Parts: sequence; C-alpha cells; structure tokens
Amino acid sequence: MNFKQLESFLWVAELQSFTKAARQLFMSQPAVSFQIKALEEDLEVILFKRGDKKMVLTDAGQLLYQEARQMFRHYQKIKAGMDDLKGLKTGHLIVGAGTIPGEYLLPLLIGDFKKKYPGIQITLKVSGSGQVERWVREREIDLGFTGVLAESQDIECRPWLQDELSLIVPPAHPWVNLGAVKVSDLKSETMIFREKGSGTRRTIEEKLAEHNIVLEQIPQGIELGSSRAVITAVEAGLGISIVSKYAVRESLELGRVREVRIDDFDFNRYLYQIRHRQNMAGFAIDAFTDFVNKDEVCKVFDFKKTP
Repeated sequence: MNFKQLESFLWVAELQSFTKAARQLFMSQPAVSFQIKALEEDLEVILFKRGDKKMVLTDAGQLLYQEARQMFRHYQKIKAGMDDLKGLKTGHLIVGAGTIPGEYLLPLLIGDFKKKYPGIQITLKVSGSGQVERWVREREIDLGFTGVLAESQDIECRPWLQDELSLIVPPAHPWVNLGAVKVSDLKSETMIFREKGSGTRRTIEEKLAEHNIVLEQIPQGIELGSSRAVITAVEAGLGISIVSKYAVRESLELGRVREVRIDDFDFNRYLYQIRHRQNMAGFAIDAFTDFVNKDEVCKVFDFKKTP
C-alpha cells in the first residue's frame, strides 16, 4: 500500500466515479483502476461496489476511508511544509471564475502572483457564476470566484471584493442630460442582458425585485455571453444595460458610453471566493488564496476590499 493508491482511493470514494477521479488526478481512468485494484489485492478486500451510475464504498471501504483521510491529511501537511521550504518552486492550481473576476481582475493578480512564484502553473477557466459553482461542486477546479453567493451546502463561500454596478447608455441617449432616472423608467427602454446563470444578471434580477420589478416587465434586447459584448452592444446603440464598473471603466473614460444614476437604487454588490468544503488543499492553493486577499494587492489594482 502506498500514498498514490490511497490518493486514488480517496478521490474515487469522494467523487464516486473513476472518470472524475482520473480527471482530478491528471491520470487516465485505467491507471486509477489499476491503483484501486492493487490496493484491494494488497488488503485482500473489495473496496467498491458499482451502484446506480456511481461507485459505492463497501463496509471495508468505509473503514479504510476514515483512516485514509487522516493519513492523507498528515501526508499533505508534511508535503506542504516541504514545498514551503523549497520556496514553492513547483505546483499546479486550477482556478475558475465568472466573467467579471475572470476577465478583469484575476489575470492581473495571477500575473503578479507568478512573479513571486514563477514555478507554480495556474490554469484559469472563465464562465458564468453558475458554471463556476458546478465546477467547484464537481471538484473540477481548486478555487472559484463568482458574482453571486453560492447556495450549495458543500461549498464554502466568503465575500472577496466589493463591486459596483453601473447603468450605461449610448452617448446620445436622452437620459444623459437628466442626471438621474427612476427605476420604473427602465420599463420604457430596451435592455441588453447577460445570459442566464451570469452573476451580474442574477444580481440585477434580485435588485429589481426589491422594487417589485421583474425582467418580463422590461423590453429585452439581445442576451450576450460576456460583459464586454454587452458594453459593445450599448456603444452600438442597441439598448441600455447594467454592468460592473470593473468591466465598463475604460469605455466610460473614453466616452463610448455614459453612466446614468437611478434614484434609490443600490448598485453595490460583492464578488465571492468559493471552494469545496472537503477540498484536499495544498500549499499552492493556500498561498494563492492569501495573495489575492492581501490589502496591498487590492490597493495596487484599485480593487475595493470587502469590509
């Protein structure tokens, strides 16, 4: 019995799938199956039985699982200490993010992090917040950043940075000269929205609901898969929209769109950092998490830290 076999056993036990475990371990499925078979032969027991589309632990597997987790925690602690002594010269981290943190914030932070730890490889996957939450739940990424609060009990979610939304209109729009409009005025304008599952869209829906307005009451234009595409559509005069200040900062400075205030409308929201509660974290993950939460990093990049 060796730690590679135990690691394979733990991932299969927790994910209930040889395929998902192989993806997490960066191994082929046959290689994972071989590790489990070798472990079963060494212990002379059957550890898994095939259930309804997933692998289920036998009584022997349940017994091994409890002990193996403790053994693996000690092993990870020792390994993390060794990595610390080596100055984190190697490592791999998979990060998932919604479009706002993934396109406008994390590339800057990852670049600065790589200057400090050049040997650590970071893969950044960008999609809607709902997809990022699914990635965390399925253990496909080590750490996630979203625009909405995660609802799953399996996910640890904490506020990361403060974001501010902005109502934007084309430069020639008549609202530019008004200074401010009412929330009810949105019902008379064509709005461009992000796709369903987007953190920005879900936030807008929640904030409009506070004023007893649902999206169906607002004339809807096209739905687009990124904030950059939404901003470009507003620039082209296809409608108005509400987007993150992080995303629209450049277009506002260049005068390609104009910002309009809405009376009694809360434009503030949080971006969140999420990870699986049972994630077997390593030093690289902890180092990156600590780095993106440092106050000085937020100051350098003009990010608003959560209180």
